[in-house]
Amino acid sequence: QVRLVESGGGLAQAGGSLKLSCAGSGREFGSYTMGWFRQAPGKERESVAQISATGGYLGYTDSVKGRFTISRDNPKNTMYLQMNSLKPEDTAIYFCARGPRAWHDGLTAGAFGSWGPGTQVTVSS
Repeated sequence: QVRLVESGGGLAQAGGSLKLSCAGSGREFGSYTMGWFRQAPGKERESVAQISATGGYLGYTDSVKGRFTISRDNPKNTMYLQMNSLKPEDTAIYFCARGPRAWHDGLTAGAFGSWGPGTQVTVSS
């Protein structure tokens, strides 16, 4: 069983930046697709970005393309989300999650079996 813990959330002004980290336990961190999801109050959880096991494949939701960058450092069992040009509508709880071993473009939340507790990101206008 993998344990995931997010960090790096906080308060930012519109146009600012934050970098989220997701630390994972276990020896097979680098064998799985990983993803970042977010959930705003009153809204469903949505995928933000996903990365294949080796980092060779990336996927982003349209609203963050060109602003957010997902990456991972498998020897450190850590995944990142660099968020630039933040907007108030990026305000949400951000979760990291572990998906399947194989890469599939546009996986939904149901394909991810292990989740972190989340970290709050608040962007003020």
